[in-house]
Amino acid sequence: MAATRSFDAIIIGAGAAGMYCAALAGQQGSRILLVDHASEPGRKILISGGGRCNFTNIGATADNFLSANPHFAKSALGRYTPADFLALVDRHRIAWHEKTLGQLFCDGSARQIVAMLLDECAAGGVENAFGQAATVEHRDGSFDVTIGTATARAPALVLASGGLSIPKLGATGFAYDVARRFGLKIVEPRPALVPLTLSGGQALFSTLSGVSAEVVASAGKGRFREAALFTHRGLSGPAILQVSSYWLPGQPVTVDFLPDLPRGWLRQAKRVEPRSTVRRMLGRHLPDRLAGTLAEQLALAGELANIPDRRLDDAERRIAEWTFTPNGSEGFAKAEVTIGGISTAELSSQTMQSNRVPGLFAIGEAVDVTGWLGGYNFQWAWASANAAAQALARTSA
Repeated sequence: MAATRSFDAIIIGAGAAGMYCAALAGQQGSRILLVDHASEPGRKILISGGGRCNFTNIGATADNFLSANPHFAKSALGRYTPADFLALVDRHRIAWHEKTLGQLFCDGSARQIVAMLLDECAAGGVENAFGQAATVEHRDGSFDVTIGTATARAPALVLASGGLSIPKLGATGFAYDVARRFGLKIVEPRPALVPLTLSGGQALFSTLSGVSAEVVASAGKGRFREAALFTHRGLSGPAILQVSSYWLPGQPVTVDFLPDLPRGWLRQAKRVEPRSTVRRMLGRHLPDRLAGTLAEQLALAGELANIPDRRLDDAERRIAEWTFTPNGSEGFAKAEVTIGGISTAELSSQTMQSNRVPGLFAIGEAVDVTGWLGGYNFQWAWASANAAAQALARTSA
């Protein structure tokens, strides 16, 4: 790259949002430079969905996202739907399948999605500058981005470098740092879609490491029915990852281990099988080790016939509202996404452009919009990228 070159926009971050924004804007005639400090683009895409990339969710709406402003995401999501991205996937002849709860995955590899995005960038004449750190300056209405010994200049800068999750893949607070320098507010980032840790009296559940069961887990306003997994450090699995986005330190997480059983099921079991035990009844519905641990915690030994109904009712309530108080989470190292980020109050929901700094945009995970587990965060990446790209195309036309 020459000492100083001019572009219509410089996009920092070659993840899902950055690559797609670059491709869309480039194909509409904007001269785009895509920058990333990593030498390989789309590193988080490559590990997503167990290497098969859960690239969207067919049921995605603004209700599936957390933000200080729950209405902010409606505009971008309404103008770019899962069907729109699926049409792109189909056009590139990438085979896919739907798993549970509307989640769409590649049949093959997540590398197909990265290759597709790079092909789309190439079709838009996007120039790349990968593998070098960038610094940003703003003067005379333009953004100067220094990459190594070269400088690029543009009237528009798009922050697409994501949040703090999975630092081993190169995640940094770059977008937040730049936003703060321009006076934009930041909603305090914290790990989301992350395993939770247990200690103290709850540590006995560490003996269940590797055991999973379908449960209903609740924390704050979040309530999800999916699998929960016990680990040597605490709780994980889809249900726990989902509620972790709603959980705050000091708050409990409640688990219903038997969501399908009707109220009074233990009394009914006592009438039908008086010589059975709580342990045996739990074992009919739950993995054996989990059934044994719960029965031990309930301290209801002996035959059902010898246990008073009120104690059976208490046991039933505990099983339906088992309370864990996590002492923390496994942090950004294991978090799939970051909750918080550049405040939506600073941005236009129509264009993703800063309300106070003309030409400054923020998209994807860098923004305080966080989706549920299951392809929702990718859909936000595509939708917010599209909103910014349309605005860039209009300004550079």
